[in-house]
Amino acid sequence: MILEIVSPEAKLFSGEVTSVTLPGVDGSFQILNNHAPIVSILEKGTIKIAAKSFNFSKDVANKFTKVNDQTYTLEITSGTIEMKDNKVIVLVD
Repeated sequence: MILEIVSPEAKLFSGEVTSVTLPGVDGSFQILNNHAPIVSILEKGTIKIAAKSFNFSKDVANKFTKVNDQTYTLEITSGTIEMKDNKVIVLVD
């Protein structure tokens, strides 16, 4: 599936991922390939991204924390997520 993470300043990430775990207002939840359509509000917490490879632009790479070669995390204060047609769009602050 395709994941896009966008902040007011820049597009932070765009690429193919195997899963993404998000801090929802009712608790953390994970989205996998072919997930049902969903729209949700996010609260302060950590987004965990799993992918076979990552390619960050130099100006935003410092916002991500490497867990291992296939997992990175991103701290957010709030946001919104939409999953539709195997594409996840995350708007974050």
